[in-house]
Amino acid sequence: MTPEEIQALFTRSDGAFLFARWGRPIVPIVFGVADETLATVKGAFEAVVALADHKMAETDPELGANCMVFFFREWSELPDVPDLDRLIPDLVPLVARLEDADANQYRVFRFDENGAIRAAFVFLRMDRELSKVPAETLALSQVVQTVLLWSDTAFRDRSPLAMAGDTTILRPDIAGLIRAAYDPVLPAVAQDPSHALRLFARMERPQ
Repeated sequence: MTPEEIQALFTRSDGAFLFARWGRPIVPIVFGVADETLATVKGAFEAVVALADHKMAETDPELGANCMVFFFREWSELPDVPDLDRLIPDLVPLVARLEDADANQYRVFRFDENGAIRAAFVFLRMDRELSKVPAETLALSQVVQTVLLWSDTAFRDRSPLAMAGDTTILRPDIAGLIRAAYDPVLPAVAQDPSHALRLFARMERPQ
């Protein structure tokens, strides 16, 4: 992966470069799935967080759980979720926009005073397309896209995952980038595209 490719992964469609990682331990909670799928999603969190050498916790002192993953059938179900409108401002018009776009997934991030990620909300409408995706693949994909603030176009043309035989794995270049992004020497937030060079340098270092 070149510095230019790294830069592109954090350059938004409006041309702005913005990198952010979690500034606190991740505390996931999953709604709307059976126990076996719940274990799969939490296992994906544990694997990616371990890769990043970050931390998970049992509770967040501010929010209780700070990474909420919702599985559901229709966007219209969301306004009925108790207190969700307190966590997601303008929830009803957001749902209307997502319905109009026929979207099947959406992610919302919240940030602390320094700009690091403090919370994330992942919404997955299990339409025909997503329902075909194996639970392990869907879980790993969503966790990878939540562990950093990627560009809104980062994985539009190429998935962060790959196949190794019959097994879905994280692409080695994306895995290396996630490890580099959580290097404690680096800042948790960066708006200068030169940050891509710092990430690149740490990817080149032997792991």
